[in-house]
Amino acid sequence: MDYYLGIDIGATKTAALITDENGNPLGSGQGGPGNHETVGFDGMEKAMREALQEALSNAAICLDEIAGAGFGIGGYDWPAEEPAMRKVIHNAGITIPFKLVNDGTLGLLAGTSEGWGVAVVSGTGCNCRGWDREHKREGRVSGHGILMGENAGASELVFRTMQIIGYSWTKRLPPTALGDAFVKHFGAKNLEDLIEGYTNNHYLIGAEAAPLVFQTANEGDEAARELVAWAGAELGELANAVIRQLEFENLEFEVALIGSMFKSGEALIAPMRETIHSLAPKAKLILTEVKPVIGAVLLGMEAGGLKLSNEERAKVKMILA
Repeated sequence: MDYYLGIDIGATKTAALITDENGNPLGSGQGGPGNHETVGFDGMEKAMREALQEALSNAAICLDEIAGAGFGIGGYDWPAEEPAMRKVIHNAGITIPFKLVNDGTLGLLAGTSEGWGVAVVSGTGCNCRGWDREHKREGRVSGHGILMGENAGASELVFRTMQIIGYSWTKRLPPTALGDAFVKHFGAKNLEDLIEGYTNNHYLIGAEAAPLVFQTANEGDEAARELVAWAGAELGELANAVIRQLEFENLEFEVALIGSMFKSGEALIAPMRETIHSLAPKAKLILTEVKPVIGAVLLGMEAGGLKLSNEERAKVKMILA
């Protein structure tokens, strides 16, 4: 019996999971934040070791019994970073066959039925990754949000919302109920106080305010509705960029929708679907709530040379869900 390891290294925590070749979970572990952009490579190694050792202990096996490992790494954005990532993995004592990807790709592996296509992540931030059927060609965006004009996770939506509220305050745009909603939520005296406090960092208004935008849109405010439609169209454009890179325009493939923003439903998804179908009419958008570490295990199976049929993949995912 062969064993496989998956590790999801994120900005808030690191998760490890060990399974057998049939996908039966044997042991899991958790470590602290491992994104090197915030904790450095030493912090990344520490978090990985914590999660790995706990998983090995719970599985009651040794590391050299594992046939393959997969790593999804938050902050792994550029090929030039790969040598440093591999060094950290080797420092943690891992010499077995392994593969590493950006953590956004884990959702693609676990969220699509065949492990290829496009994954769009929209949570606090946003990202988009794609793989062809053979996992030889990758499509991607930078993953750097506002800095690179990539929208829209909750942070980007609220950033744009505050601009619209500011336009309303200066009468560049008509009044919007968003102003009253944000004033009330953040305890500001009035709209001017909200804008002053926001620009002076007195009111820290970020991703957590995104539900206010959806709520106000549901209540019929036109500016809020336009913002939600804008966010959906922007997410569609992220997908379209990756679709063009991979030349998927005429293919039937899945677009996995991953992250808390998609819980808002069709108000966000409908304009996204319309945008994608204008380029790739056969694309199928699927909502998925998967543990990224499942994608890491599937990647570990691939690294170890285990070739799963679509039926076997589905069975593994069902067991681990």
